[in-house]
Amino acid sequence: MVSYIHILVYGVGGLVVAGMALLVAFQEKLVYVPVIPGLTKSYAINPSRLRLTYEDIWLTSSDGVRLHAWFIKLFPHTTGPTILFFQENAGNIAHRLEMVRTMLEHLQCNVFLLSYRGYGESDGYPSQHGITKDAQAALDHLSQRSDIDTSRIVVFGRSLGGAVGAVLTRNNPDKVAGLILENTFTSILDMAGVLLPVLKYFIGGTGSKGLKILNFVVRSPWNTIDVVGEIKQPILFLSGLQDEMVPASHMQMLYAKAATRNKQCLFVEFPNGMHMDTWMTGGDHYWRTIQQFLEQHAPEKKEGRSSQTGNARKSPL
Repeated sequence: MVSYIHILVYGVGGLVVAGMALLVAFQEKLVYVPVIPGLTKSYAINPSRLRLTYEDIWLTSSDGVRLHAWFIKLFPHTTGPTILFFQENAGNIAHRLEMVRTMLEHLQCNVFLLSYRGYGESDGYPSQHGITKDAQAALDHLSQRSDIDTSRIVVFGRSLGGAVGAVLTRNNPDKVAGLILENTFTSILDMAGVLLPVLKYFIGGTGSKGLKILNFVVRSPWNTIDVVGEIKQPILFLSGLQDEMVPASHMQMLYAKAATRNKQCLFVEFPNGMHMDTWMTGGDHYWRTIQQFLEQHAPEKKEGRSSQTGNARKSPL
């Protein structure tokens, strides 16, 4: 009997050690996937392939990394809103162009797509510290442009991009009019337990019940749930209930945390939305929701009138 107990203890211990070793060795490769297996790092297409007007933008982050971006414009000069979009962890900005084309059609906006360091044509290697600097470089560039209405810059992030966008929005209350989060996780610490369940007993975010004794090995924690509680700008939460990668409960927890201090939060669910396709399965309701958010919180300036924004309300679940 004792031997079986020993085997069980050693087996569990082995799983923990193996999980920790995998996490330490390969965590960046799990969190950041610039190249989707079977594809190349280079862009398969550019915006002109979809008949989109765009500029190639080259930026330098504050630590000297050279970054590439596309600024896709609705018109040569427009006072419409500008969406600074941050992508998911896998692939590059070329894989988002179909979505961006649909976004322009429905929202009549400009879209700025940034390649994180190590992604697409950007130099460097991805990390939380570095990507935070990349996002700031993109916002600083937009804020200095004279051909857009800089008071109507809205940050939009999906999955990892939501974590990036949340940090940027919190850090720039005077430059960002609002934040849109779609299918975003509470933290990478919590996602470790989703990807490898045994780790949930040893790694977790602020709301987890685990021992958290291995949190120190996570180099890119992306604690979005802590960040959203500090954001003062309006936030729109778009949650696909069929998300197969990030549990839908993460979005509910993010909303609950933000709404305790921020009355300008709106939570909208899409019953058929999966991690990557909520923008398609959500149909007109998805785009109307975003359009109304932009109209309320990044409105067109009326000459002789000051724009007013009211409090958002939580949609029925």
